[in-house]
Formats: sequence, C-alpha cells, structure tokens
Amino acid sequence: MTTLSDIDLGYVALGRTGIQTSELQFGTWRFGKETAEGNIEIGEDRAYELLNGYERAGGRYIDTADIYGGGQSEEWIGHWLEDRERERFTIASKIYWQIRDGDPNSRGTNRKNVRHRIDEILDRLGTDYIDVLYIHRWDDATTAREMMKTLNGLVEAGKVNYLGASTLRPNAWKVIRANDIAREQGWEPFTVVQPRYNLVDREIEGDYLEMARHDELAVCPWSPLGQGFLTGKYTRDAGATAESRAAEASHFENSYLTETNFLVHDELDAVAEEVARTPAQTALAWLMHLDGVTAPIVGARTVDQLEENLGAASIDLASDQVNRLSEAKPGPYDGL
Repeated sequence: MTTLSDIDLGYVALGRTGIQTSELQFGTWRFGKETAEGNIEIGEDRAYELLNGYERAGGRYIDTADIYGGGQSEEWIGHWLEDRERERFTIASKIYWQIRDGDPNSRGTNRKNVRHRIDEILDRLGTDYIDVLYIHRWDDATTAREMMKTLNGLVEAGKVNYLGASTLRPNAWKVIRANDIAREQGWEPFTVVQPRYNLVDREIEGDYLEMARHDELAVCPWSPLGQGFLTGKYTRDAGATAESRAAEASHFENSYLTETNFLVHDELDAVAEEVARTPAQTALAWLMHLDGVTAPIVGARTVDQLEENLGAASIDLASDQVNRLSEAKPGPYDGL
C-alpha cells in the first residue's frame, strides 16, 4: 500500500521565472472555511496534518489567499513554517476580494488596498516575502498601468518575487495588455496564471492557453477534479452521495451532473481501470500530461484524500489514453 512517505513529488519549471515548482501544488482554500451550517471544513490541527503530509511526500509549493478562512489559512501556514527552513518552500497568495464591510477601497487592485494587504499577508505568514502574488480577479476600476506599477513596487521592495493572475479566462487579452505595459516600462510582468481546468471544465482551451504559450506563462490549474465530480462520488441515478454538500446547490447540478459530463466520466473510469488507479488520480494525471499545463493545484479534506491525489504523480498515461480523455468532451482541446 502506497503511503505519503513513498511518494516523491518531482519538480517542474515555473514558466520563465527560473524557479522550480512541485509538480502538484497544494491548495489551502478549505483551511478555516466555514460551512453553511457553521462548521469549519478544515480546522487548525487538520491543517497541520495535511501540510505535514504534503511535505512528507516531497511537496514544496503551498497556495493560499488572504481571504481563505478570513486569514486563518495564512496564519496556520505561518505557524507551520516557524519550525522549517522558509527558503525550502514556495508560498503563493492572492489579493482582490473586499475585506472590510462598507469600505470599497478594501477591494480590488488599487494601490491603497494592495500596499496595505501585502503587509498583512506577510505578517500572517510570518515571512519577509512571498514567492508569487496573484491578483485574484481582474479589477476594472483600476487601470492596468496603475495596477502593474503598484505590483512592480512590491517586487522592487523585496516583498514579492513573481506576479500571477488567477481566474481570468474571459480576460486573457487584458493579461497580455498588462504585460505589454509592464515591459514597456521595465516593470515586472505576470509570469504565472491560475485558471480553472479539468476534464469537464475546458473553457480555457483555445485563446487562453494560446495566450499562456505565447507569453511563456506557467499554467497552474485549480479545481482539477471538477469540485469532486471527477472523483467518482456521483452517479447518474443517485447524484451526490450523502457525504457531499456540493450537489445541493442547483448550479453544481446544472454545471456538473449532466449527461455530457457523465459520458466523460465513463471514459475516465475506463482509463482508470486500465492503469489500475482511481478516477481522481487518473483525472489529475491527464492534466499533468497535457502540453501547456505546469502543475495542478490539489486540495484535500483528509490525509487519505491527500495521499490519493498526490499518488497521481506516479501514473504514466499512454498518448492514446490522454487523447481519449481529451476527446471525451466535445469542443477544442489540446492533447499530446
């Protein structure tokens, strides 16, 4: 039986930054997250267990955001890092969402907000710098020039090493324009992007991936398992299992529990059986085999789930298996 200690995650180039990232990054969006019932999805002790497990498997890239758990995610990561050599880890965080009621300046990428929030991020993480700072969404109220000038100032001040843009599929051209402005001015451009991408969410194929290739951007997808749809916990007849709350939301049912997506899952199940792995592992392996994808971001509620997800790193899919999975959903796609 494979354990986290048996897994040895490798490294891949993080675009043109010159640094290496773990081939599977660890996302902490559930740390401190409160459910509709008032429960916490992942508490502090479980967070440390998961971080320990990721480290034990050789993982070194930790992704967070200043809104995850109301800042608790960063605080817990900071406490965990206290007993470790900071330089061995790549830490990424994000800025955008409003953090103070009634204060419109506490949202977006305006200079006032960004400069204030980066200091709070560093304080919670207990570090002098973060490796990657993402803008969590595009801020149309702030000009691209103003935003890139402000972000460049953080790099020059040594508070941030690299810049990224998260969840900007419809705004691919805005990323390119912002980078053009940055280069014209001699400022730091975006070098990493973080879109949603998985076997059933294929909206970035085409223009977005072409944009990333053109600008040599690292692509680190979130939601690689389609909010749990690709784990096998849903069926055509029963829908969600009792343990999952996701399908209670009609938007999830409409987006994921469709016949088109279940046909994709049928092919996923077939390939998973061929390689003797779980559907979740096989779905992650598909992403890892795609040209243009740098490193998917995985999460987990339990150490067992983390072990399963990280086990995808050892799967070697054949080219025809990758292509079969890619072709299972109609529309543009990028296979091997």
